[in-house]
Amino acid sequence: MNKVILIGNLVKDPEITTTNSGVSVCRFSLAVQRRFANADNGPQADFFNIVVWRGQAENCHKFLKKGSKCSVIGRIQNSSYEASDGTKRYVTEIVAEEVEFLSSRNSDGQESPKPSSPKADTAELEPIDDDSLPF
Repeated sequence: MNKVILIGNLVKDPEITTTNSGVSVCRFSLAVQRRFANADNGPQADFFNIVVWRGQAENCHKFLKKGSKCSVIGRIQNSSYEASDGTKRYVTEIVAEEVEFLSSRNSDGQESPKPSSPKADTAELEPIDDDSLPF
């Protein structure tokens, strides 16, 4: 089984490209905090390269920005290629099957305020008589 679940923040804005056949590909790097601090009691993070395809790639490019929090469910993929200097290079990426946006950003790039609690919202609602319901 090859399944990865990550939650983290984007290191920089996602980059989108299109293949020769017109398929959208979005790439971004996700910083995921480790549970344990380093020797200086500072936080540690791992950085994962994420690849997203097709319509989901377009949505990631449109809605994610540097600092956005998201979750990624996907699989690890290893590949290799020959560099221009003739050396063989290896790449490990997470190919995303699902991406969920966990924070919303406004046009200024600032995190939008969190909605008020559901309890406060229900206080403003008017009670409805059960006899007036259509079902």
